[in-house]
Amino acid sequence: MITASSVFSTVFHTKSAVSQESFSLEDVLSEVYSKEVYPKAEQAANSQIQISHLNVTIKDNHILKDVNLKIPNNKITCIVGPSGCGKSTLLKTINRLIDDNRDVKINGKIVVDGEDIYGKKVEITHIRKKLGLLSQRPTPLPMSIYDNITFGCKIHGIRGKKTLSDIVKRNLLAAGLWDEVKDRLHAPASGLSIGQQQRLCLARGLAVEPQFILGDEATSALDPISSRHIEDLFLQLKKKYGIILVTHTLRQALRIADYVVFIYLGKVIETGSAEDVFRNPKHELTKQYISGVFS
Repeated sequence: MITASSVFSTVFHTKSAVSQESFSLEDVLSEVYSKEVYPKAEQAANSQIQISHLNVTIKDNHILKDVNLKIPNNKITCIVGPSGCGKSTLLKTINRLIDDNRDVKINGKIVVDGEDIYGKKVEITHIRKKLGLLSQRPTPLPMSIYDNITFGCKIHGIRGKKTLSDIVKRNLLAAGLWDEVKDRLHAPASGLSIGQQQRLCLARGLAVEPQFILGDEATSALDPISSRHIEDLFLQLKKKYGIILVTHTLRQALRIADYVVFIYLGKVIETGSAEDVFRNPKHELTKQYISGVFS
């Protein structure tokens, strides 16, 4: 059964940036998020996430321990740390995908645009729309290419054949996929290659216009060229959104991070600008991690 939450739990995947005709990536993205199509697009620039005293326990495993963070606007925040330290759990908690775990206990507060996302009256689909999660592998819906992109739009009340067709074209252009699929928009998405499916999921995510992009090891399964394409896309998207990336590759964080969060055994050890954390780490654990003493 396809649910709204399943659509938005994994909404961003890509393998290539735009290279269409005379369109530059910046021009296409500007058109995708135009005020005419999405009147609330400008809200993304004013978005912020405040995390206060967050503790997450699954069964008897205390995974996140008193996490306090403020995610800056229009920046790329990279969350780094050794495997098993709680990085992915933090992302899933931010967009409430953690709810899918049994025996999970969450204490503390996560505020997005002044809204406590764990408040009693919060609607989860609404939260996941704001906080799109980019995963390692694509999850196209079992329907056509066109319907993959318009499915979420229809859930959120966007109607009209011309409006929806414009959204499909603009977002396929932004994902670098339009020329490859424009003559088979009503063919099953399952017929696309894995790389094309990744870009289709990117277009699907852009179509519902989240306010934040969350990436969980988003490029770890891709070749170096494709990874750099995605990094370039992030650098453009941060003009509209806050971007939060979990990465196990310090080289990637060095290339694109504006802000860095170092987590160790569920605790935030150090935060700051990328330059400060990487060039002048204050905590001994941070120094050891950056120098490769442990990974």
